[in-house]
Amino acid sequence: MRKRVVVLGSTGSIGRSTLDVADALRDEITLVGLAGHRNWRLLAEQARRFGVRHVAIADDAHVAELRAACPPGTRVLAGPAGLVELAVSCDANFVLAAIVGAAGLPATLAAVEHGIDVGLANKESLVVAGSLIVPTAQRTGARLLPVDSEHSAIFQCLQAGRREDVRKIYLTASGGPFRQWDAERMHNATLGDALNHPTWSMGPKITIDSATMMNKALEIIEAHWLFDVPAEQIGVLVHPESVVHSMVEFNDGSVIAQLGTPDMRTPIQYALTYPRRPAGVAPLLDWSTCRTLHFEPPDLERFDALRLGFASASAGGTSGAVLNAANEAAVEHFRAERIPFGRIVALARDVFERHRPAPRPTLEELLTQDAWARQEVDRCISS
Repeated sequence: MRKRVVVLGSTGSIGRSTLDVADALRDEITLVGLAGHRNWRLLAEQARRFGVRHVAIADDAHVAELRAACPPGTRVLAGPAGLVELAVSCDANFVLAAIVGAAGLPATLAAVEHGIDVGLANKESLVVAGSLIVPTAQRTGARLLPVDSEHSAIFQCLQAGRREDVRKIYLTASGGPFRQWDAERMHNATLGDALNHPTWSMGPKITIDSATMMNKALEIIEAHWLFDVPAEQIGVLVHPESVVHSMVEFNDGSVIAQLGTPDMRTPIQYALTYPRRPAGVAPLLDWSTCRTLHFEPPDLERFDALRLGFASASAGGTSGAVLNAANEAAVEHFRAERIPFGRIVALARDVFERHRPAPRPTLEELLTQDAWARQEVDRCISS
């Protein structure tokens, strides 16, 4: 079946890579809807380039500029409700969810409720609302296809054996820019330091999360929901080359790994074309230069975010929503230079530890706890 794709977050790093893949696979993929946050110029340019007649912008302050810049006849939606409407009203059979943070959750959930397959590039959807999205997908038949490189790797490795024979899942982590920094130096790292990722090219929020390793904490929670494994069956290994994207260990001792160049277009394409593997747009792995691979356990003292990830995966309920929101708020304060780098995880931990998770929350309860966590971070900083 030809893919009719809505891209939520088309102006971001993942979204632009998705459009690269769609451009290379025009015979198989039709873009029917695009949504961005506030970059209305790029969104209008993308709509014109791909002939997309349905667009949405999350920041409705720019809807007039977007409408004027789009080709005549383009349907322009705005705000959170506009994102939801775009996801479900374009006759799409695939939604690529790539809006950073919790902002894309309602649109992602709406797509799943309508039985539309979703490519999850936004890990926060499952981190915040895995307890809602996974059962809904099981009920409607919507497939949840991972786009994060680590979860795509696990998804591919799991095809080598039965789920009941899995002993452990290993998420690999580059270690970020501070892998070899001591705790004091990390605490005082600048924004420029945190954005200087050694292997991946990503947006600023995800790059900062990689520097604190909060991205890996969130991936632990995501893996718990996506693959139905308890926290104790998930491990993390630091792998600075970023060539092995993750591994699955089976009960017989066999370990299956997925390798490739650190390029997000590969997992994006796999989600869009699964189970087929057409020629890709990402460069192939160069075995003449890739001669050694290193692995080491993470330092939980310097990267305490990982402990929060395991704790949240075990607690479930609203705990993921609170951890994610507290981290998002703390990262924004760091980017605004109100707090040092070392306070990002400390603030998230403080709010997380004061929260008492509700076990089976509704969407409204999740959003309420999300707002509470953000307010608590602001209160801690102002006091």
